[in-house]
Amino acid sequence: MAGTDPLRPTAEPIYDALKEAILRGELVPGDPLRQDEIARSHGVSKIPVREALLRLEVDGYVLFRKNRGAMVREISAQDILNAMDIRVALECKALELAIPNMVSADLEAARRILDACEGAEPRHWCKMVARFHATLYAPCDNPELLLMISGLRERLGAFTAAFFPDRAGLTRPQQDYAEILRSCEKGDVEQGVALLAKHIQTTKKETAARLRRAGRPG
Repeated sequence: MAGTDPLRPTAEPIYDALKEAILRGELVPGDPLRQDEIARSHGVSKIPVREALLRLEVDGYVLFRKNRGAMVREISAQDILNAMDIRVALECKALELAIPNMVSADLEAARRILDACEGAEPRHWCKMVARFHATLYAPCDNPELLLMISGLRERLGAFTAAFFPDRAGLTRPQQDYAEILRSCEKGDVEQGVALLAKHIQTTKKETAARLRRAGRPG
């Protein structure tokens, strides 16, 4: 994460393993993260474990509770919807900066990824879509902006995948991406940004409806 000191060598693999377990859904919101157990499983002292957990807290994956230790952070419905508002601001800016810099290789790469999304099972589809977005935004030539976007999308990734148990909910976003890519191919910055904003805002509305049906209104 930008602006933080690098982890010591003994803490980095623990950070990576815990983060991957959270993203894969092996550790779910509310699960306790006991330092002694983690230390034993990795064959280290509790010092690098605590360092890894503190970094995960900074990155938004873990919460420390007074006198109760660390747990996988709960993500509220409002957290999710707020994150989508942030996505509009960050990703639309990235696309605005990227389109004028796009070359044929960028567009061809995005097209290949989008074509590969057709027929993909939901979890793989979500991963491919993340690659599609990253490919579109890469030419913006703003590493800090790209880092913020990737961090935000990554934190929401496991949750997003859970919202698509089958392909029934994928048709609309797949069509949106095709329209956004066509705007990029035409070099139409205004249209591309408008379509992306509409796509994210529509996704937010659909997500809010799903949260209400799941009994998570706020």
